[in-house]
Amino acid sequence: MKTLNIFVLAFLGILSLSVLSSCGGGGTSDQKADTTQVEATPEQGASAEQMALGKGIFEAKCIVCHQKDGNGIANVFPTLKGSNFLLNNTKLAVSQVLNGSVAVVADRSIKYPAPMPPQVASLDSAVAVINYVLNNFGNTGGYITVDEVKDITINPR
Repeated sequence: MKTLNIFVLAFLGILSLSVLSSCGGGGTSDQKADTTQVEATPEQGASAEQMALGKGIFEAKCIVCHQKDGNGIANVFPTLKGSNFLLNNTKLAVSQVLNGSVAVVADRSIKYPAPMPPQVASLDSAVAVINYVLNNFGNTGGYITVDEVKDITINPR
């Protein structure tokens, strides 16, 4: 049984390293997205362009950890589906997408083993992907605007 536990921990460590090396911030696929400025308004929601941008970012960067259905990987990467953290802390979620997070806050009962690396380099891109997630995977979390998060500092990389 002890050997099995060591094997499982080693496997999860290798999986985490390979996943972290395949996702993460900046990069060339984010460069084009960062030049697109599309704004959501609370009254109208996100535009079709902003939702398409958010979907593209999700599929290029987030899907590796959070999976195509938004369910994440149990005890390894948090779910985005019905996440109380995400739905109730949208400004912090935007900050995490921009700057990453060593202390991944998603569910206080689970300690996720891997930090979240920065995913995008602009407020526009972060808001687009958060709006996409807030309104997909069964979520009906509303919208956040760039104006609501304009005070978030983007850390240098």
